[in-house]
Amino acid sequence: MNDDIVAQLTEINKRLGYIPRAEVEKLARELKIPAAKIFGAATFYSLFSVTPRGKHVVRFCEDAPCHVAGGRAVYDAIRAALQLEPGQTSADGAWTFEMTSCLGVCGVAPVLMVDDDVYGNVTPERVAEILTADR
Repeated sequence: MNDDIVAQLTEINKRLGYIPRAEVEKLARELKIPAAKIFGAATFYSLFSVTPRGKHVVRFCEDAPCHVAGGRAVYDAIRAALQLEPGQTSADGAWTFEMTSCLGVCGVAPVLMVDDDVYGNVTPERVAEILTADR
């Protein structure tokens, strides 16, 4: 994968909150490559989205270490606090809740990511505090 494509997709995703089709097509014209190649990269990486997301994105690790370390209770606390199921965005556009694979910090499972901030050793009791921290 061309690092330039990923860098440009990162910038678009950060600026708009997602990668619209029009931006994929514009980038394809600029780089003189098929839009399908760019769309493939945009859909391959889980931190990118091709659909609008909320202002804040909550990602919860669904892999085994987080599950074994009490992840189910944390998952339930996130669902209750946001009143969302994974894959949903709140009606006011403030939050999107997503499940993700390993965030790379299994030693501090269960792990939660809000926007670009990663939180480890998360307990159900900490969820509300994490979600309201300086947002």
